[in-house]
Amino acid sequence: MTQIVLASTSPWRRELLEKLGIPFITAAPQVDETPIPGEDARHLVTRLAQAKAQALSREYPNHMIIGSDQVCVLDGKITGKPHSEEKAVAHLMLARNSIVTFYTGLALYHSASGNLQVVCEPFDVHFRHLSEQEIRHYVRKEQPLQCAGSFKSEGLGITLFERLSGKDPNALVGLPLISLCEMLRNEGVNPLLM
Repeated sequence: MTQIVLASTSPWRRELLEKLGIPFITAAPQVDETPIPGEDARHLVTRLAQAKAQALSREYPNHMIIGSDQVCVLDGKITGKPHSEEKAVAHLMLARNSIVTFYTGLALYHSASGNLQVVCEPFDVHFRHLSEQEIRHYVRKEQPLQCAGSFKSEGLGITLFERLSGKDPNALVGLPLISLCEMLRNEGVNPLLM
């Protein structure tokens, strides 16, 4: 079987991929993640997912390489990781009573054949009304400073929402497993038969 490489150092993506019970290794792709001027969220995440998967093809010439990238869009603007408590609070203050859309780009590149599959998975997060006190307490407690959207849905962040909508809840964490399984099956790898 062709070995699988996850082109990411994200512990959350690694954890998600481990759910499938298939052997894989991780490697850090060297990709400039700067958006192209005027680039929309869908194009950005699919371009970066593809670039991450293909960036490792020389190092892994006979592998299936998974690339993924995610952005959060609020009021039509891409928001990045907050990196500070104050920015996280500001992001969540804007998000309350709103719908925030996450776009997750996913690419599977078979480096030996050159076959590339790419998809963009949108996922909507409907925030409930939140007080500033709730937001500050949440940020202090969970420290979501390296997370797009300034929350961790797999943790206490779930308390911030009214509802979630999308094809795959794993997309919200950064790796859409339903689409990935389809891509793997297209390459002859079925996690259920391993």
